Amino acid sequence: MKTPPRRLLVPLALAVAALALWDSFVVYPFRIFVVFLHEISHGLAAVLTGGAIEAIGLRFDEGGVCRTRGGSAFLILNAGYLGSLLWGALFLILGDRRTRARSVIAAIGAFTLGATLLYVRTLFGFVYGLAAGLALVGVAGRLRPAVSEVLLAAIGSTSALYAVWDIASDVLFRHSNQSDAAALAALTGIPAIMWGVAWVALSLGVLGYVLKRLA
Repeated sequence: MKTPPRRLLVPLALAVAALALWDSFVVYPFRIFVVFLHEISHGLAAVLTGGAIEAIGLRFDEGGVCRTRGGSAFLILNAGYLGSLLWGALFLILGDRRTRARSVIAAIGAFTLGATLLYVRTLFGFVYGLAAGLALVGVAGRLRPAVSEVLLAAIGSTSALYAVWDIASDVLFRHSNQSDAAALAALTGIPAIMWGVAWVALSLGVLGYVLKRLA
């Protein structure tokens, strides 16, 4: 039997470790980072459709909010869960080569710092964003490329897992009037659960593509 390549084994091993330690403080910083990706994805969708980001908030309890002005409400609401999933998939694909993992981690760190300074308005979120951004830049600049490779795979794996779990938790397992799906239901008339099912199906398809790409 052919041994799976390192670029597939590393994220799979990290995904298993993340699931085993999901409620621990080890994984907590990564979960908060996924919330950041979720909220910045809302904001980017607003900007790309002619709107603007007004403020982003992150909370210690993993809550988050992105206040936007203008843009396409439909695309902005879809961009949260799917955005964090696509960020995770992109990080996993970009991280399949150690030679570019360091530059990607540096870019993520710089982007995090910039977005934090420009948009994050809660104290916890501001402190976290600065700390995360500086840590990522520091890893890229001071440590071996292998560390950047593992860190990129960890961020990608956690983001992909958290996106699927968040959709299921917020939409399928319990109904929240504050969820993106509930807002989409009010906007389109399509029940929130249908958006949740569609998002989960798309998420599984994206994850299947990434695994096939890395195999």
